Amino acid sequence: MFSDKVAIVTGGAQGIGRAIVEHFLKNKAAVVVVDADEEAGKETINELHSFGKIIFLHTDLSTETEIQKIIDMTVKNFNRVDFVVNNAGIFLKKAMEELTLFEWNNIIRTNLTAPFLLAKYAAPFLKHSHGAIVNIASTRAKMSEPHTEAYAASKGGMVALTHALAISLGPDVRVNSISPGWIETVDWKKKSQRGMPHHTQADLMQHPVGRVGKPEDIAALVGYLVSPQASFITGENFVIDGGMTHKMIYV
Repeated sequence: MFSDKVAIVTGGAQGIGRAIVEHFLKNKAAVVVVDADEEAGKETINELHSFGKIIFLHTDLSTETEIQKIIDMTVKNFNRVDFVVNNAGIFLKKAMEELTLFEWNNIIRTNLTAPFLLAKYAAPFLKHSHGAIVNIASTRAKMSEPHTEAYAASKGGMVALTHALAISLGPDVRVNSISPGWIETVDWKKKSQRGMPHHTQADLMQHPVGRVGKPEDIAALVGYLVSPQASFITGENFVIDGGMTHKMIYV
């Protein structure tokens, strides 16, 4: 499906990001995996290189210079950029009375500023290839647990950033976001942290579809949204949560 296409996936060494990387590779795209975890990145390359062209860039997306280098290295290796998937994110649950400004800024920088900068520096290449951006937001952009202000703000900002970019970069580049709900990633982690998922019946039935989400559920939608079949879709946020956010809960 994606022969001769090149995808950049941030946070691509574990969890949802790794499933997205594998989906692209199996559909013949070359993939640039960006991740702050060097161990996980090297494992990903070793385990997935047989599927196709893949390189790993070790960075935590903390500076504008690092983000520029991601685009530069992608173009150096593959001569083009077709898809950018902004998946990397930091989650922190901490009472706001204790949350430091450094922690707040770090989450906003990684979860929101970095996707903006990647879009900014990839834009000339995406316009040339008539490419697409997919931002991985969260259902926490619409609902919250206590003590998650920074994360919720970053993901709410990502949904807004998505439609703003769609207007600014259209018609050459389409931009959409996905808001995953409960996605079980334990079996998609690096080897030292990998395990078998375990869920109670209550966990499963909390979802109208009767199960917890899988990284493959998100990867499949990413593949669709960047494909020609989705050419009339831009600026949208897709909630993929098994219907959980629509279920009224009475205690």
